Amino acid sequence: MGNIGVIKELQRNSNSWTKVVDEIEKIDRKIFPKHGSLAKYFDEELENSGLLYIEKDGQVVGYVMYSWPSSLFASINNLAVKESDRRQGHGEALLRGAIEKCSTRKVFRIYLNVDPTNTAAMNLYKKFGFQIDGLIHGYYSPDSHAYRMYCVLFPTDC
Repeated sequence: MGNIGVIKELQRNSNSWTKVVDEIEKIDRKIFPKHGSLAKYFDEELENSGLLYIEKDGQVVGYVMYSWPSSLFASINNLAVKESDRRQGHGEALLRGAIEKCSTRKVFRIYLNVDPTNTAAMNLYKKFGFQIDGLIHGYYSPDSHAYRMYCVLFPTDC
């Protein structure tokens, strides 16, 4: 494990909003070029979502966006760490933080979508108990699919 930066929650009216959003958008465009950037939709996306980010040496090195589309489940919408800062525990810290935030809403499950070829992400999610629910054909593009994964937070009799 490397030197994990400070995990912070992005607050809409904070003084650092513009700087943090700009840095996250740069990370997002670099990591997800085919999938479209959050840049256009960032304000709308955060309306019903939460966002945690890691700052190290004054720079954002990773973030996770999560939401609660219903009272029954939550969703991890994006998780990204700068390539130069990977394999240092940032992704794990962000995912843990998002799961903790989601669990305060008493949702039963957390869902996410992931590229099946992204072995590092798949291993991270499995480490946290996520299981493959199914394959979504053409999720990213006609030839690029995604696994839908879930993690049970509060088991029920259902």
